[in-house]
Amino acid sequence: MADSTLSNKDVHNVAFLARLALSPEEEQRFGQQLSNILGYIKQLESVDVSGVQPMAHAVPLPALEREDVVRPSLSRDDALRNAPQRVGEGVAVPKIIE
Repeated sequence: MADSTLSNKDVHNVAFLARLALSPEEEQRFGQQLSNILGYIKQLESVDVSGVQPMAHAVPLPALEREDVVRPSLSRDDALRNAPQRVGEGVAVPKIIE
């Protein structure tokens, strides 16, 4: 798609893949909108980003980590109290692989 214009067949195929039932008028309208979007992407391809560092977010974010501290928790018996079946110190689950 060098010229960023989608054919009716392209629009129909995209609608089929998205499982959308579009009327011919909708195919025409959405085809024009998709072509416009592809045109904007084509413009972005011409921007020189050789000096731009890759980043995960548009703005710097602080590291959201907390200190790893051991804290009191439930006892094993309290944690397993409502288990339907127990096997030793764990929960019994049905076998799913033969």
